[in-house]
Amino acid sequence: MAGPKRSGRKSGVPGLEPTCNPAPAARPNVPGPAVPPGQDSTASSDKQLNRRGFSPPSTMTPGPGAITRFHSEYSDGRAVHPPPANAGPVLSPPRAPKPKVQTSRPLLNRAPAADADQQPLLFEIAWEVCWQLGGIYTVLRSKAGSMVNAWGDRYYLIGPYNADTAAVEFEPAAATGWMAQVIERLADVSIRAHHGRWLIDGRPRVILLDYPSAFERLGEFKYMLWKDHGIQANDDDGDINNVTAFGFLVGLFFQELCRYRGEGPIIAHFHEWMAGLGLMRLAYLKLPVASVFTTHATILGRYLCTDNPDFYGKLDSINPDHAAGHYRIYQRYCIERGATHCADVFTTVSDVTALEAERLLNRKPDIITPNGLNIQKFAALHEFQTLHKQYKEAIHTFVAGHFFPSYTFDLDRTIYLFTAGRYEYTNKGINLFIESLARLNHWLRSGNIPVTVVAFIITRAPYKSINVDVLRSQAMFDELKLSCENIAAKMGRSLLSAVSMGRLPEGSELLTEESVIRLKRGLHAWRTWKQPAIITHDLWDDANDSILQQLRACRLFNAREDPVKVVFHPDFLSATSPLIGLDYDQFVRGCHMGVFPSYYEPWGYTPMECVASGVPAVTSDLAGFGSYVLKHIQDPPANGLFVIGRRYAAFDQAAHQLTEILFNFALKDRRERIELRNRVERLSEYFAWTNLVSHYAHVYRLALLRKFPAAAT
Repeated sequence: MAGPKRSGRKSGVPGLEPTCNPAPAARPNVPGPAVPPGQDSTASSDKQLNRRGFSPPSTMTPGPGAITRFHSEYSDGRAVHPPPANAGPVLSPPRAPKPKVQTSRPLLNRAPAADADQQPLLFEIAWEVCWQLGGIYTVLRSKAGSMVNAWGDRYYLIGPYNADTAAVEFEPAAATGWMAQVIERLADVSIRAHHGRWLIDGRPRVILLDYPSAFERLGEFKYMLWKDHGIQANDDDGDINNVTAFGFLVGLFFQELCRYRGEGPIIAHFHEWMAGLGLMRLAYLKLPVASVFTTHATILGRYLCTDNPDFYGKLDSINPDHAAGHYRIYQRYCIERGATHCADVFTTVSDVTALEAERLLNRKPDIITPNGLNIQKFAALHEFQTLHKQYKEAIHTFVAGHFFPSYTFDLDRTIYLFTAGRYEYTNKGINLFIESLARLNHWLRSGNIPVTVVAFIITRAPYKSINVDVLRSQAMFDELKLSCENIAAKMGRSLLSAVSMGRLPEGSELLTEESVIRLKRGLHAWRTWKQPAIITHDLWDDANDSILQQLRACRLFNAREDPVKVVFHPDFLSATSPLIGLDYDQFVRGCHMGVFPSYYEPWGYTPMECVASGVPAVTSDLAGFGSYVLKHIQDPPANGLFVIGRRYAAFDQAAHQLTEILFNFALKDRRERIELRNRVERLSEYFAWTNLVSHYAHVYRLALLRKFPAAAT
């Protein structure tokens, strides 16, 4: 999911680094008229809208033929910590009791109405619609096919317009009916909305709002952000500027939608803080729209976990307002918290994130909506074992080219482990993985066990180029392989010629002196006295890289006598790479186990992708996926899923547990590993969206019942 931006890391929203300094101010320094004493602020806001051609939403109540009542207040009344003295205005959501939920007549399962306009519409709003930045893109893209199957053309996605990504992922199409009226109305006031289809499975309808074109109104939007919601936005925060423009455009879109749609109910599902301001606008304008907000990971939690090794142990004692001010993300935190309290239904993707949200956002999620996968993308039926062998051979080729110039080992007795993901050294458990590899190396050496373990660390770190020695070794191995193939072809022709004449060939006929010289020259040129490198690229800051520092401290140098070898590949994999030459999903299939012992992982797609590919995986109970496995899968280790305890265990205890898992796995023979892969692959259907999307049906039913309780009577 889109994470925070610290120390040069990229945020989920393009723009400047978070430089806002939350300081109190009597009035925001933005264009726009101040509210005169005694004048109602709502009226002032309506005048702002009228000046741009929008009328207030008082005439948008549905008629008697459909749902006739909606809540004008939208908070659950939970208390909010007072802000720090230097944190600026606090978003204080209105308080109102939640209506009692009735479940006797589920709205989403009722018989179809004669008029299609009376059926519910569903909109999902996220910053990563048609724009790949993080994990939310994967969630939306993989889920879209199942959502279209359930909702048809009543399902829409709304996101920001990015010309570069839209050119690849978006297919424009003319809107019709009431949607055409809405888009035309927005165009009349210089708001461009692009309507079309997302070029993914299911081809869902998409509306992309051109938020940069609204920057001329940014001062007006920031004024309303401060006046209506109590959030003061700094002018030099690029991310907040983008999110503010997008959020207000979303609010204006739904305002016009409610005008032209007619009487049918509308559901709006918002993902993460980048879309949260749009939800806050719906609540402020009191539009008849049932709202859902999902946080995949709280923005404050990501910052806190990075700086606090015992984050979960200290969670109850954290003051969120003071912490947000300390990390200079107070405006973002206010938007996230505001969306959380404004939503009719609040959800998270795991019970791990639910605990975090309850402590940091002051609202307990109503429902857990676990993430799934589009299993059809990974389906290989009876071929997945064959694919494992095929891609393992490609990894063999890289390993031979990387290690064999220095020394050799038996590839048939080699185990391939890997970890992958964003370079979050502590959060992703990379530090625990390296520590366990060092202990595993000691255990295998002490037991004199004839097995080699090659562990890959696949992440992205700033690098200059591929290491010259690594690239040279691979190039020379490819040349040696080509020479062997040419000589083998000649040997085949010589063998056939001799046998066809009724005799067996002499050795010199098969392997000529010229061929022997050619092989010896290539072999001598390929050999080196150096130890194999532990990293494939030259980093910009090799001396201060956390992974390399720990590998050196653990003395994992790829020495000849070490059964555990390490390959740190500081870039994501691609089939066009001159090194491994596999795409990520192919590489996963070729490995024997994926290891993801995360300390902070709201969900965790990487171990789930391993399961879908028939590859055993390690996760942790602090990962949403791991917690879900412990609750819903019987005997996970027997099925190739290993969940290590990190919630209550110290680092040393977790490292020992992971080392035992890796050691026992290394002792398995080929038949046992094949059986384990079969059992893992059989679990994949359990995590398919076709099964897990039912959680979303429950969410939308609950949102409609809370927003429109009269419809259930």
